[in-house]
This record gives sequence, C-alpha cells and structure tokens, in this order.
Amino acid sequence: MPKLIVCLTGMPGAGKTTIAEALKSKGFDKITMGDAVRAEATRRKIDPTGTNLGKLMLELREKNGPGAVAELVKDQIINSKSDVILVDGIRSLAEVNVLKDIGTVKVLAIHAAGEKRFNFLTRRGRSDDPSDPNDFAKRDSREIGVGMSEPIALADETISNNNLTIEQLIEAAYNIIKGWIK
Repeated sequence: MPKLIVCLTGMPGAGKTTIAEALKSKGFDKITMGDAVRAEATRRKIDPTGTNLGKLMLELREKNGPGAVAELVKDQIINSKSDVILVDGIRSLAEVNVLKDIGTVKVLAIHAAGEKRFNFLTRRGRSDDPSDPNDFAKRDSREIGVGMSEPIALADETISNNNLTIEQLIEAAYNIIKGWIK
C-alpha cells in the first residue's frame, strides 16, 4: 500500500502544527516544511528570522522551481516507517505535485480568521513569528505570493478553526484522515 501523505495547508497560525503534533500520538509521522527551510538556513549559517527565512524560501523556489521545498522533504517521507505522513506547511500546488510522485496525497486545509491567527502567532513565539500587525500582513502576502491560496482552495477537505477548541480541531482532523485511510 502506498503511503498516505496528508498535506496540511493554511495561512500561518491557522492550526496546522497543532494538528500535526497532536496526531503523532496516533502513529502518524510529522514532517514540517518550515523545518526544512530552517535546516537549510542553519546549513548556510543564516540567522532564522522571519525575513531571512522568507527570503531563503523564495530563493530556493527561484533556483529550483516552485516545488523546491517539497523536494527537501521527499527522502524523509520515503524513509518514514509510518503509513501516514502529515506534511505541515504545504504552500503551493507544485509542492503537492512533487509529493504525488511518492505516495497517495490528500490536502487538508485549515482556515482561521486573521485576528485569531495573529494572536496565536504572537503567543507562539517562534523565531520567524511576526511581532506586529504589519509584519503579519507582510508574511500573509508573501505566503499568498508563492501560491498558498491554490492548495487551500483546492483542498480535499477544509476545517474552519474559528470557533473550535484545540481538542475539537484535532478530533475533526483525525476523523477526516481516518476516512482517507483505506
């Protein structure tokens, strides 16, 4: 049976990582696209600020095509012992298409309103999280610029995370993925 690759997509702060982290307990493997970019930044000795990581992501796509970041995680997926791999942070259809070469791909979009996402990101405190509404708007614009709206619009399923508890969000995602496992 080919691996089921569940591509989690959505704007920054929508809840993708929350889902991926929680579902590791179900035996699913989790691979984070942003971690691949952060690892590349470390390899190049680049400070992992939001601006630097954004520039690096754009540079990788410019040099190696729009599916470049997915190419960075292919070996991890192939070598995973799990039959279900959650890929956190798909940003374009080109990335989805790269992954279709190595397994059965389903796209799960997570949607949340801007204010909710901004509040979550400012509390999360990762090195690349926006510090003010202007940074947040720039990051959203950059994400849309690399094609993020397409996998969101064309997702196999979508969860609205505006009025859910964390438990409800995780349960909704798990139930959808269970339905995809054949």
